[in-house]
Amino acid sequence: MLHSPAMAEEAGMFMVHQTVGSVLCCKCGIPMAPNAANMCVKCLRSEVDITEGLQKHVTIVHCPECDCYLQPPRTWIKAQLESKELLTFCVKRLKNLNKVRLVHAEFIWTEPHSKRIKVKLKVQKEVLNGAILEQSYVVEYVQQEHMCESCSRVQANPDQWVASVQLRQHVSHRRTFFYLEQLILRHGAAASAIKIKQMEQGIDFFFANRSHGVKFVEFVGKVAPVRSRSDKQLVSHDSKSNNYNYKHTFSVEISPICREDLICLPPKVRSSLGNLGPLVICTKVTNSIALFDPFTLRHCFLDTDQYWRYSFKSLHTSRELVEYIVLDIEIISPEVNVGGSRFALADAQVARVSDFGKNDTIFNIKTHLGHLLNPGDYALGYDLYGANSNDDELEKYRGLVIPDAILIKKSYEEKRQKKHAKARPWKLKSLGMEVDDKAKLDQEKVDSEYEQFLKDLEENPEMRLNISLYHNEEYQPSEMASMTDGEDAPSVPLEELLADLELRDGEDEDDSSMRE
Repeated sequence: MLHSPAMAEEAGMFMVHQTVGSVLCCKCGIPMAPNAANMCVKCLRSEVDITEGLQKHVTIVHCPECDCYLQPPRTWIKAQLESKELLTFCVKRLKNLNKVRLVHAEFIWTEPHSKRIKVKLKVQKEVLNGAILEQSYVVEYVQQEHMCESCSRVQANPDQWVASVQLRQHVSHRRTFFYLEQLILRHGAAASAIKIKQMEQGIDFFFANRSHGVKFVEFVGKVAPVRSRSDKQLVSHDSKSNNYNYKHTFSVEISPICREDLICLPPKVRSSLGNLGPLVICTKVTNSIALFDPFTLRHCFLDTDQYWRYSFKSLHTSRELVEYIVLDIEIISPEVNVGGSRFALADAQVARVSDFGKNDTIFNIKTHLGHLLNPGDYALGYDLYGANSNDDELEKYRGLVIPDAILIKKSYEEKRQKKHAKARPWKLKSLGMEVDDKAKLDQEKVDSEYEQFLKDLEENPEMRLNISLYHNEEYQPSEMASMTDGEDAPSVPLEELLADLELRDGEDEDDSSMRE
């Protein structure tokens, strides 16, 4: 038995080819494929309009300042022109759309200044005798300009804020705030701030909503060891509606312990950390403090609660680093991996660079940088031989033998000077901050600290993991920069840089300025 037409043709049997039948339209008489209504599409559309009763003109409220649209009754939705968010918003504003089946929706181009948005919709509906008719129509949306509550409040009084966050760190430099600024930009933590002001010992952030301030304080607590307290002040009171308006202030203090600081641990903290130290180096600061013993290569982490329970300070800060030259070095233990970094204990013979031509003072010390240093290299460290350390915690260790010097990191300053290149192939963004009139800032000191921060980024790849670096289009490599002898100074690999997107053709510029 033959089961298919192909097999029947191969066997030489005669097969009747099936043809699709056609009927005449009952109105105009043209041939057409049969359907439930026995009418062609043109006649069916002349008889039935499935878009009847659907909205074709809609008024929407648009805020020109923040580019948001009002979703009644009080919700504002941020959407760009011809975006998916705006298309969804426009479709949801249509009434009686549930009577038909929406098949497709798309924008029709209009002039941006016309205050008109046109959307072409394609819908289907069952009509006469079960026939399904598909039809397209255009809906015109008229934009009515009206500022949202937050924008109108800012326009009426730019200084009218509801919540302020006061970030403070009681140290003599701003390197922590340079790094914190990049973290804030990377995560957009200050996107809702209406004003940012640079103060003498920190930064003030102003928000139009208390919840934005609380969210920002939570973000800072995740990236730095902080303690905070809040307060509120009554601004106005409506006795009839029983409404109270407050101004909220959040005071956030950042730990004064910074990376590369030398610390003398209090006895109680030392015992809780397994007799670490007591002289330790801070190697990393996040929401916990990483401590490293340069003599035993042990390390541990001190969380925020543990630190603020004792609230100790640094014995010496990075501003007190002294440059040494390595005369001789001998590794006494193999290289080990501690907390993701490599170290090797070594006996070193060093001398202060500032002593050249004055005296022949040489120090024999132990260092954890044996894997990096070679005779003739330069290193930065703390001069404990000539330092006058008046520290209460250090006096508690009476039998402690204090070394003459503790090296912190290798110095590449000489190699940088040989390059004679001031510009870098990368740049950072910066927050648009106002400078407080009362703040007494030494601009030369701030620029010097910012330059040191950029050098730290070049030397420490781990610091670059959480921040965004961008291509510097104005950078032009010089011939003098490439004519260097010896080992090159650390630099940022090009594959780590991001392309900087600039808004052109009349669009608004980015709020954040660029700082090289």
